Amino acid sequence: MNDRPIADYALLSDCHTAALVSRHGSVDWLCMPHFDSGSLFGRILGPQAGHWLVRPAGPSTQSRRYLERTMVLETTFRTPTGSVTLTDALASGGSESGHDLGLRAPHLLLRVAHCTEGRVTLDVEFAPRPEYGLIRPRLTAVEGGLLCHGGPDTLGLCSPYPLEITDLARCSPELHAGQHAGFALQYVPAGGDPTMWSQQEILGHLRDTVEAWRAWSGEHQTYEGPWADLVGHSGRVLQSLTFQPTGAIVAAPTTSLPEEIGGVRNWDYRYAWVRDAAFTLDALWVAACPYEAEQFFRWMAQAAAGDPDHHDDLQIMFGIRGERDLSERELPHLPGWRDSRPVRTGNGAWSQRQLDVYGELLAAFHKLRDHLQDADEQTRAFLTGLADTAAVRWREKDQGIWEVRGEPQHFLYSKLMCWVALDRALDLAEVLGAEERTPLWRQTRDEIRAAIEQDGWSESAGAYTQAFGSDVLDASALMMAIVGFEAAGSPRMRATIDAVSTRLTGPDGMVYRYLAADDGVAGGEGTFLLCTCWLAQALALAGDTDAARIVFERVAGCMNDVGLLAEEVEPTTGELLGNFPQAFSHIGLVNAAWAIHQAESRPGDGHSAGGRGDDAS
Repeated sequence: MNDRPIADYALLSDCHTAALVSRHGSVDWLCMPHFDSGSLFGRILGPQAGHWLVRPAGPSTQSRRYLERTMVLETTFRTPTGSVTLTDALASGGSESGHDLGLRAPHLLLRVAHCTEGRVTLDVEFAPRPEYGLIRPRLTAVEGGLLCHGGPDTLGLCSPYPLEITDLARCSPELHAGQHAGFALQYVPAGGDPTMWSQQEILGHLRDTVEAWRAWSGEHQTYEGPWADLVGHSGRVLQSLTFQPTGAIVAAPTTSLPEEIGGVRNWDYRYAWVRDAAFTLDALWVAACPYEAEQFFRWMAQAAAGDPDHHDDLQIMFGIRGERDLSERELPHLPGWRDSRPVRTGNGAWSQRQLDVYGELLAAFHKLRDHLQDADEQTRAFLTGLADTAAVRWREKDQGIWEVRGEPQHFLYSKLMCWVALDRALDLAEVLGAEERTPLWRQTRDEIRAAIEQDGWSESAGAYTQAFGSDVLDASALMMAIVGFEAAGSPRMRATIDAVSTRLTGPDGMVYRYLAADDGVAGGEGTFLLCTCWLAQALALAGDTDAARIVFERVAGCMNDVGLLAEEVEPTTGELLGNFPQAFSHIGLVNAAWAIHQAESRPGDGHSAGGRGDDAS
């Protein structure tokens, strides 16, 4: 069983796939060559599922950081005899500008140890286990390293030292001050031959990767508001979750990290949710120039081609290359993180109806339209179809934003985002070449507003609630203020914000998605970081920036030592839970920081609750 906390891991990315590296120097998660490939190292989900360890052989203390404006990880180990710095990266390939980050990624994991003081004996242990640990591959020594055969593809490990090979490979070199040792693991498709890179070539790949990330940051990132370092870093995390070949954006790079220790809410997040991707583009508008937005919308229009034209449901998620069938299956040979079974691949939510996706896509396009002046005819037709479908289907039940596996309901959030779809489409009508549709869109938008105001408000709950006719509180109701449906300072919105603050908040001061609701899945979950960010954002919009800052700092305090957030937090221990790192959480942090910055920049606005008191009821 892997007892290591989720927060113990750092992320590497080449915008094709991702790796998780523990603070003790073990790569315990890596899928090659893509986010959704079978894992090569999967020890985070089971002790026999593979790992690659590079660390001092004896006792040590560790500190780590990302190199400035990069996703290149540097871990410093201090031992009784000396110190060594381990630099880890997924090679990005050469970069001619910040806009082609990962374009020529060579599917190469780099690990370079540099002794900075005294002498240090390294413990290097290489145990690949392809296809989620089902394969124990054959390891064959070659000049400059080894080859790994097992399954359809080939791996090559470059090592400057001879390796002792059994069913894994080991070496224990001693480094002295000033010496370095570079290791590189390359994935090669079937029929290809890995390159045995020299030490200088490995160092060159590492330098290229550092320069590529810094070029991307320099050309994309200009935010100068509060928490600029956190916002900038979150922007790089979100970019790390982008699949460069298509522009798809994964929700997280992992599968089956649980929402409750020992629980069954263990899902595969290595796919492109329409909602998450749209939210990511929205956040990148703040955290980084969303240069890749045009590519994403082109990919989205192609992946979804045929969906909205006849008012069929838009599929809510796709594979990173545009695949539609993401059927869910279990991997019974893996025990899961801290015995949280089952481990799953695929995600059954792919076939759900979720009507909110129309609004999220149109809202993202609306915000990014200055970057999308050259949207092609297919993209414009796709977006017009989304608005038309929202106008036709908004009265229907669905599974909602939280993908409940119980009975469909008239979820308030879904109705709200259909309103958003039509509201944004009306403003985009000229851009979309759809002026003739505006009378219908306007009429339907007004009908949705009337329905939400009548059926979405609960007198007994004193708030907007989860579904029409329900008394169940749901943090997604905060989005009513965020998307501009209702002013944050209005009596009803104020009451909803207060209800979430007082009745939907855990002992850690963080916000649950909802309580006391049958969502069709056994077990519980932690408090939800995105929802907590929504509360900070809504408070800022209501003028209470002091309270918003307090909530924001709670979220920031949940980051691990290298600035990463999971999906949820265990409310009594503060431990991170869920797939990691989670795009939703970093999206929420970026948008909350922006909202607070905007609220504090408005002339005459103060930093006290007085900014919202006049509208209280």
